[in-house]
Amino acid sequence: MNSLAEPRKWEKIFWPLLVSALLLAAWHYCVIWTGTKIFPSPLEVERGMAELIRENVLWRDIADSLRRVAIGFGAASVLGIPLGLVLGWYPEADHVINPVMQILRPISPIAWIPVAIIFFGVGDDAAIFLIFLGAFFPIVVACIDGVSNVPSVYRRAGRNFGLSPQQLLTKVVFPAALPQIIVGLRIALGIAWLVVVAAEMIAVDSGLGYLVIDSRNSGKRYDLVVAAMLLIGVIGLALDLCFRRSEKIKSVRWGFRNEA
Repeated sequence: MNSLAEPRKWEKIFWPLLVSALLLAAWHYCVIWTGTKIFPSPLEVERGMAELIRENVLWRDIADSLRRVAIGFGAASVLGIPLGLVLGWYPEADHVINPVMQILRPISPIAWIPVAIIFFGVGDDAAIFLIFLGAFFPIVVACIDGVSNVPSVYRRAGRNFGLSPQQLLTKVVFPAALPQIIVGLRIALGIAWLVVVAAEMIAVDSGLGYLVIDSRNSGKRYDLVVAAMLLIGVIGLALDLCFRRSEKIKSVRWGFRNEA
């Protein structure tokens, strides 16, 4: 059994590295084959990224983007989770508010950029507001669905043990809905990272999104543009992996708690 398990762990590292190497090789030879002078090769992107690091620009932009996502996503979680739990717990309230949510939810956060600039001006507040909008609705919907999908037998069992409605919601329904809520938070975090890049292209003068548009406008530095794009993808992957890891840790701890 051990001999079968070890290659699987090794393959988890080998195959992604192999695919990445093949993509880099294909990128390099496509640039040579087309003879383009505009789109950069991997080596040019590497030199551009080294230039950004030497000029101490890259780390500040990364920090600004992460800070905006943390504030916007955090605010959406603090407000969205309680609201979603309440709406899922009280279907009558959900029937009243749901039409308004269904009207606002499909509107892309990018479409809110002119409104955000009118309300907050050009700066961090506008970008954070857009991130908040992008993350808020997925969190609320995930919480509503999570509470609504909890089997009714759980609620009846809690009432039989004499739990109050508040205790039933916090000690029975919320833990049962937690896996679906975590999935909603993960989706919302991905949306928040997408929105911050778009918002930084218009509403602020720092961050990875601003780096993309500024590199394009100032001298058509497409090596820096592609470098920033790759960083956006790598950081997005890192955020998703961190969230998955924390999700597994929470699931394991919750399993031990239930067994106890």
